[in-house]
Amino acid sequence: MTIKRIALPLALTLSLTCLAQTTTPKAPATPLSGPFAKGERAPAANFTGVVYVAMLVKEDPTFNCLSANVTFAPGARSNWHTHAAGQILLVTEGVGYYQEKGQPIRQLRQGDVVQAQPGVEHWHGASPQQGMTHISLNVNTEKGIVDWGRPVTDQEYNR
Repeated sequence: MTIKRIALPLALTLSLTCLAQTTTPKAPATPLSGPFAKGERAPAANFTGVVYVAMLVKEDPTFNCLSANVTFAPGARSNWHTHAAGQILLVTEGVGYYQEKGQPIRQLRQGDVVQAQPGVEHWHGASPQQGMTHISLNVNTEKGIVDWGRPVTDQEYNR
């Protein structure tokens, strides 16, 4: 009876020790970009800070939809802009901001969905401390895709 009391815990301890020694640690998380490629650097004319865009669905006459994976470094953001047919944002990672003209800034987190209504001036980007990645869906592209406006000032961003 005494041997069984000692043998079982000892076997369990040895098994866990062997498992711990043979288990490969997980690689550190990659920079924000979600499950898709980070893409190419976005044009500085339309963004403040470091932003990457990876096209997922290119515009075509069949689907009339354009989709991209957009990765914002901390503090990065789009210029003010509008979409003739609206825009849908699906936040996949990080913490960010979204603001419509005349409205308060809305904080965004993984899993949030934004529906920017047609013609409504808005901007979106990362929080100052953490990056953000979202999937952008531009629908009904036959009506137009995006009309870029001026940069979001630091004063507007830091409100």
